[in-house]
Amino acid sequence: MNKSQKYFDPETLARIRPLSLRARTLVEGLIAGLHRSPLRGQSIEFSQHREYVPGDDVRQVDWKVYARSDKYYLRQYEDETNFTCNIMLDQSESMLYRGHPQALSKLEYGQLVACSLAYLIISQQDRAGLLTFSNDIDDWLRPSSSPNQFDDMVRLMEAGAGKERTQLSHVIEHTIRQLNTRGLLVIISDLFDDVEELLAALKLLRFAGQDALLLQVLDPHELTFPFDQMSRFEGLEGLAPVVTDPLLIGGAYRKAVAAFCKQLEVGCQQLDLDYFLLRTDESLAASLPRVLSSRLVRRG
Repeated sequence: MNKSQKYFDPETLARIRPLSLRARTLVEGLIAGLHRSPLRGQSIEFSQHREYVPGDDVRQVDWKVYARSDKYYLRQYEDETNFTCNIMLDQSESMLYRGHPQALSKLEYGQLVACSLAYLIISQQDRAGLLTFSNDIDDWLRPSSSPNQFDDMVRLMEAGAGKERTQLSHVIEHTIRQLNTRGLLVIISDLFDDVEELLAALKLLRFAGQDALLLQVLDPHELTFPFDQMSRFEGLEGLAPVVTDPLLIGGAYRKAVAAFCKQLEVGCQQLDLDYFLLRTDESLAASLPRVLSSRLVRRG
């Protein structure tokens, strides 16, 4: 592991408390490990020029201006100069799950992903907001490009997780009604909700002119179901505990989870939305560049 990657390793981050220190450690690694964020809108309506900085897309350089001034300037467009991103973080009870005690929970991993994206957006002087939710919107820090916004977002995440069931489709519909500008919604959640209802809500989001990036955060145990002894599985979000032999249900469980994730992926593709599955044992040095570069290629 090289010097920058250590900041992204889940086991390393799991040993760091509190979230504010984890976020700062991760941000330090981000400076060395990632380029400017492709999380911005696109428009054909020209707005203004701004000076080139290292990491910018050279395809946006205005070479006619360079010929006249011998300086590099980028063309900016209306959506780019007013880019707004609301990061939606699921803090319902199911997000507290962790397969190993020494690992990050889904919520902790999602918090670090949210911190990473917020830092990249604010550093390019765009507006980032944070919406935490469970069965409804819990808190909403409205978008801002203020230098204090990142610290405010971290403090909101540190306020604690909810104990309610996830009702993401309801939350999305509620959010749409309160948005007065077009932008990007980054949804960080295990997405444990009725798929048809969720996709219907995302369809409404698209009709409202909004873009969305769905990041499904799952623990590897939720995908592989590695249990091999009679076990009592504690229910989350109001579900009753279940005592069963994992060897009898393991195959059907893994098949059902794979089908669930595939249905989400295909549904998002049909709506022209970005979907990524993130595992909590995956280094953020791998997961974050994968998300950002894939979006850049698809949107570019």
